[in-house]
Amino acid sequence: MTTTPDITLIGGGIIGLLTAREFIKAGATVAIIDKNQLGQESSWAGGGILLPLYPWRQPDAISRLVLQSLKLYPALAAQLTAETLIDPEWNPCGLLITKNPDMTAAVNWCDANAMLCQPADAGFLNNINTIPDQPLWLPGIAQARNPRLVKSLKQDLINKGATLIEHCELTGITRTNSRITAINTSSGQLAVNQLIIAAGAWTGQLFRQLFSAAIDNAPKIAPVKGQMLLFDALPETLKFMVLDGDQYLIPRLDGKILAGSTVEQDDFNKTTTEEARDRLHAFAVNLLPSLNSFPIVQHWAGLRPGTEHGIPYIDQHPEIDNLYINAGHFRNGLAMGPASAQLMVDLVLQRTTQVVPEPYKLTSPH
Repeated sequence: MTTTPDITLIGGGIIGLLTAREFIKAGATVAIIDKNQLGQESSWAGGGILLPLYPWRQPDAISRLVLQSLKLYPALAAQLTAETLIDPEWNPCGLLITKNPDMTAAVNWCDANAMLCQPADAGFLNNINTIPDQPLWLPGIAQARNPRLVKSLKQDLINKGATLIEHCELTGITRTNSRITAINTSSGQLAVNQLIIAAGAWTGQLFRQLFSAAIDNAPKIAPVKGQMLLFDALPETLKFMVLDGDQYLIPRLDGKILAGSTVEQDDFNKTTTEEARDRLHAFAVNLLPSLNSFPIVQHWAGLRPGTEHGIPYIDQHPEIDNLYINAGHFRNGLAMGPASAQLMVDLVLQRTTQVVPEPYKLTSPH
């Protein structure tokens, strides 16, 4: 980099990639720095359902970002496919929720947010083994295939001239008064104009490491491990996503079926366990007995960036003028990503925001 980019992003997961793309659309020059490969942490590891689990049980701040993102995804997916020739597999296959003891709250939420929903008739349950409780069908809910979405976003940023620096760790900052003028990395010192931390589960740790003497407002973000399985099923084995209790099945366009997921407090340990594998396998083959015919082809774990209520931080730091944060999306990075990126860019460029920004401030109770 011979010239200093307008925007330097620390973290190249789905949030960093989408934020970078939004800045480039606004005419800014952008660099992304990641300690590993872009998008290989939580963004790669998740399921890709573009709706929080039981959104009517979540804080309204999550819904605002999700609903705005739902409006943005069809055009985003179409543009990425056309411009990179990598299909992120945005697929509005619909979501069946088998158990809804709070059906009134569910329907009220859907009605209030103009989301199609209807009671699921017996046909949805033909091949599914569960004890249904007011099953609900959401026909408009889509998924994206995380690894392909990340790959297409990365290619799109390369095409658009972004600077991508992988395997580069942030080790320190140079600060003059209320501005950060440069960052120290394992690849050398880099000058910065605006600095955005979008490092997912590592964000809280990074803030404490870099700013312990200067900043009291460190985001409360901690890693939450999730393990998942992938079955090598045939196309049409399952035609829609199924949420049963707190676990789910997601059919990909090539037929493979993802089963998830665990929620574990295990610090930064991404080791998979036989116990989780067995539990997820038992859940999957019990819910969809036809999965007994198909092998597990992958078992992995990722670290979600957890906050107390699952609400991300999207804000300018109150003490450092050119420091911003866009992190802490917990299980819903893909579902909240496009709107989170839009809000971050609106704040930095001082544009009118599409989503009310107050719930995502560093000083808000997360």
